[in-house]
Amino acid sequence: MTEAAWIDCGSGVRLERSQRCRMSDSVELVSDHYYPPSTAGLALENGSIEKNPTLLMRQPYGRDIASTVVYAHPTWFARQGYNVVVQDVRGRGDSDGEFYPFRNEARDGAETIAWLRTRAESNGRIGMYGFSYQGMTQLLAAAEQPEGLQCIAPGMCATDLYHGWFYHNGALRLASALGWGLQMMKADARRKKLREASDRLEQAWANLPAQSSVLPFRSHPALHGEGLPQYVLDWFDHDHPGDYWSSLDVSRNLAKILIPALHVSGWYDTYLSGSIDGFLALRAGAGSDFARENQFLIAGPWKHIPWGDRVGSTDFGTEALLDTDAILLRWFNHWLKDSGEFSNEPRVRHFTLGENRWRSATDFRAKDHTSTRTFFLHGEARANSRKGNGTLNASAPANEPSDVFVYDPEVPVLAPGGPAAPSGPFDQATLELGNNVLVYTSEPLRDSLRVFGFPRVSLFCSSSAAHIDFTAKLVRVRPNGAASFLCIGIARSTHLFPDSIYTTGKVHRWQFSLEPTSCRFDAGDRIRLEIASSAFPLYDRNPGTNVPSCRATSWDWQRSTQMVHHDATYASFLQLPLSEATE
Repeated sequence: MTEAAWIDCGSGVRLERSQRCRMSDSVELVSDHYYPPSTAGLALENGSIEKNPTLLMRQPYGRDIASTVVYAHPTWFARQGYNVVVQDVRGRGDSDGEFYPFRNEARDGAETIAWLRTRAESNGRIGMYGFSYQGMTQLLAAAEQPEGLQCIAPGMCATDLYHGWFYHNGALRLASALGWGLQMMKADARRKKLREASDRLEQAWANLPAQSSVLPFRSHPALHGEGLPQYVLDWFDHDHPGDYWSSLDVSRNLAKILIPALHVSGWYDTYLSGSIDGFLALRAGAGSDFARENQFLIAGPWKHIPWGDRVGSTDFGTEALLDTDAILLRWFNHWLKDSGEFSNEPRVRHFTLGENRWRSATDFRAKDHTSTRTFFLHGEARANSRKGNGTLNASAPANEPSDVFVYDPEVPVLAPGGPAAPSGPFDQATLELGNNVLVYTSEPLRDSLRVFGFPRVSLFCSSSAAHIDFTAKLVRVRPNGAASFLCIGIARSTHLFPDSIYTTGKVHRWQFSLEPTSCRFDAGDRIRLEIASSAFPLYDRNPGTNVPSCRATSWDWQRSTQMVHHDATYASFLQLPLSEATE
């Protein structure tokens, strides 16, 4: 390699572009390599090259982007003494082959690591970083146990794609799955030079909020066309967990992961449950005591992009501006340079909403909490909307009439952020005016209450439909009436109950978790639980019939009458996990 092949990035960092790595099936993947000032590709006096550890990121969005929407540019990490390699995954950017999300990342990642260790600048010690898809590439590579991979830092992803990325208790995360699918297929169409298909995809992308209302959404015109890949349709067709999903993730290979991981998540991220559940899964199921004991978690007040002190109009304060790059550097220095500087970091660092400060915890407890506060649902047959009489308190109900609402797929209850389903602590007060939402509110709290973990509901419900969803939303109500969204859960009857158990019109116990949170209710705040049968388009709407949601049109929709029971026999309740966090 000649000196002309190097690009000067300043401060002694140099870039070597478009390095090709041949996979075992002869497909070549392309990467950019950044070198620290101490190396910069220049030989030492004895003819050797100074060797350093390597940080690897593998992504499908173009290696020049390098996740710089949330991370420092690779040149920053190179200045800290690392070789930094950013690679286009198979079928993306300049890399050869066909792209099918997740399918080839395990082998390709492991073979890339093996190749990097042969290079003159490498000391054989590798770490991986990145978020979202780039987080998945780390987990999949780690399960291959490539020699030299010593730690990873997966952000905002999942070990279980079905439960943590695409579906939530049987309901499709429609807005994110369709939106991301359209984004990925735009690049596919351009790569294949499919001009008509590209134009359709670009038109859809230009008005993304409207795409969730195209019916049936599996037949969305932008998803079909000669030469276009089928993976988005596959996501819709595989609406139950099984071999399709486990072949793409690490849910059945947790014991093969033997290295430390720093998990990063956000309370308003699309893949929040996937991130937290992934941390918990590896804490319990990684393949060695060493790996299980060295899983760490950061949970901030963030959505997917960006990570900072604001989501929408909410200002979380200066503490939310956590220097995640500096934390990553300490993480990699600890494991790749033996610095020991991560030794005193907490197992779990979480941002408490409402308090707007960071707290630490010895762990993130799973869904069987030992310290909880239970709030029972009460009402006099008219908990509909926040104008109604639904309440929450610690006393079990006696003889109370049930609450009733009508679910209409044509007019679904909207997602917490409205028809575009953006993420954030949006005020729910307007959405709570509809009679298709049951609203249960506590009295003002006498003392503050700190919640940390997975809220759960146990609801005794019946429906006139054979196929139905129930949603539960936790809301913090301020003394001025502002109703701030915290977290949501959903369950679909076909997922929660076997066909032999679920019966139309019969009372069933719907038990499911909401997505996790960390929040403080102040004295004077009220706790609110909303019950509905949709949160569209965050989740796909249940047609109410046996037609799969992805193939349903308005001709397949069926209205239904839902009943939520709360009496001495059927005591429905909300259970909040209490924080045991330290300072």
